[in-house]
Amino acid sequence: MSAETFRIGFLPLVDAALPILAQELGFAAAEGVTIELVRDVTWATVRDRLLYGHTDAAHLVAPLAIATTLGRDRPAVPLTVPFVLGLNGNAITFSTALGEACGLGDTLGDPAAIGAALREVAAERRAAGRPLRFGVVHRYSSHNYMLRYWLAGIGIRPDEELTITVTSPPFAADALAAGEVDGICVGEPWNSIAVDRGVGRIALATAQIWRRGVEKVLALRADTAAARPAAVAALIRALHAAAEHFVRPETAADSATLLARREYLDAPVDAILRAITDRIRLVPGGTPVHYPDFMFQHREAANFPWRSQAAWLYSQMVRWDGPAFSEEDAATAQSVFRPDLYRTALAGSNAPLPNASSKLEGALHEPIGAGSTQGRLMLGSDRFFDGRAFDPEDVAGYLARLP
Repeated sequence: MSAETFRIGFLPLVDAALPILAQELGFAAAEGVTIELVRDVTWATVRDRLLYGHTDAAHLVAPLAIATTLGRDRPAVPLTVPFVLGLNGNAITFSTALGEACGLGDTLGDPAAIGAALREVAAERRAAGRPLRFGVVHRYSSHNYMLRYWLAGIGIRPDEELTITVTSPPFAADALAAGEVDGICVGEPWNSIAVDRGVGRIALATAQIWRRGVEKVLALRADTAAARPAAVAALIRALHAAAEHFVRPETAADSATLLARREYLDAPVDAILRAITDRIRLVPGGTPVHYPDFMFQHREAANFPWRSQAAWLYSQMVRWDGPAFSEEDAATAQSVFRPDLYRTALAGSNAPLPNASSKLEGALHEPIGAGSTQGRLMLGSDRFFDGRAFDPEDVAGYLARLP
């Protein structure tokens, strides 16, 4: 295998688009890189293939890269994240019965109002000895932390007042249909497939919980990244070019058709196209509604690995899993995200490069210009639904103020 070949593990999700498009449309070849894609159905398998050398890189849920580096649930193996594959793109989908009980309609509702209705149903179910059960894609996933952040913010205590379990994305709609879970938090197209099958109703987009929340990343073993710097830089450039192509409206239909192929998502073209174009069908048979930036790639340096995003994910790891906050662990978590590798790879290109590596998360309610070492950078709203902001320099204080 040549030094320019990367075997990349992925799950069948719309936000696996960039490595797929990079290989299929020639962006990788233009950088002297060959991508071999390895499809799996669970994040644990994607991670294990990476750790044991069966793949060179992975499309991975961001918190799992941090947890693996910190040695949560297994011996520590340092991972490196030089590129973010996308922001948001997930949804919380209720079973049809739960959706009806909470009064879900054919428009995206307010997180607080939906939360109030869910709180009543959750109390009724606990009293009846049948507590609500939600499925997420991995214990160390943004899906888990987004769902928990929302639940805690609306007054529902995860693990005490309802149960959260793990279900693989391709089987999430099946879990709803079988009645094994009452709700799921999963990436597209699996929410849309649950709705189209008539077994679910979309309650919220995760972009309503944390606008611009970090989602999937490109992850490599740290020793691989250190040993192959030129090849990793070429891969970053190929993914960046694929992202630029992917967000053009005129390419959406072709991208959806390509991603739908059996070896990739093996899913309906229309469900994929809706996700790419920020249109969400909330109820079976309903007209898709437009929610801007439902899934967010490329613009506003969306692929830049902000260390503050890693710090927020670490804060949620401490909040829900323990052990107690550690300055050393916080620094290690942030070191997984490598903005320096991103800058090196894209220096001299047309990519805007932030001059900071960390920022206040959730502090922007309106678009604003940001400092850059290259190009003109605008950052849009990144607010949390409860109006809180996260300062990566004060993780302990932030945790102390959370409900």
